[in-house]
Amino acid sequence: MPQAPATVPLPPPRLDSSCSVERALHTRRTTREFSNQAITLGELSQLLWAAQGITSPEGFRTAPSAGALYPLEVSLTAGNVEGLGAGIYRYVPETHRLTRTASGDVRSPLASAALGQDWFEASAAVLVFATVEQRTTRKYGTRGGRYIHIEVGHAAQNVALQAVCLGLATAVVGAFDDTRVGELMKLPPGEQPLYLMPVGRSE
Repeated sequence: MPQAPATVPLPPPRLDSSCSVERALHTRRTTREFSNQAITLGELSQLLWAAQGITSPEGFRTAPSAGALYPLEVSLTAGNVEGLGAGIYRYVPETHRLTRTASGDVRSPLASAALGQDWFEASAAVLVFATVEQRTTRKYGTRGGRYIHIEVGHAAQNVALQAVCLGLATAVVGAFDDTRVGELMKLPPGEQPLYLMPVGRSE
């Protein structure tokens, strides 16, 4: 089977829609049942942009960050995304594209690493938020750890609200084996996983 391209340009993010913030807030729910249907590359692009997309010439992003230091990194394991081969990818906000770090679908072992939460194996993809803590703590010291946890909450809520407007379902998962998730997602040394977000179509 041919490997997916090492670099995948993403469709440009949409900056307007008929979905209001109020509607998204009212409709958002945690969903742990997925339909095994694919999502599109355009939908994935929009979710990633909502998580950490660039929104200004200065490099500011969709989620606020203490000191604009941006300690978060977003990776994903894709299993059922139209136009994207199964594999592990890293989101590159500066160019709005994906870089493939490994081929193969690791949704099942990732669910096992999340203390056996097998329900998210049926999701189309799993977004993984990780952090390079030193980007923030070198300025703010130990309190920087608090800022990072606040920041990942901002980013995850962006994804949850964007999912509503795309007609998609998602959930947040914080219970997992950090070391195993890092190994499965090929995270580099010094990068720690914080949050998993399975996304897909609801049943």
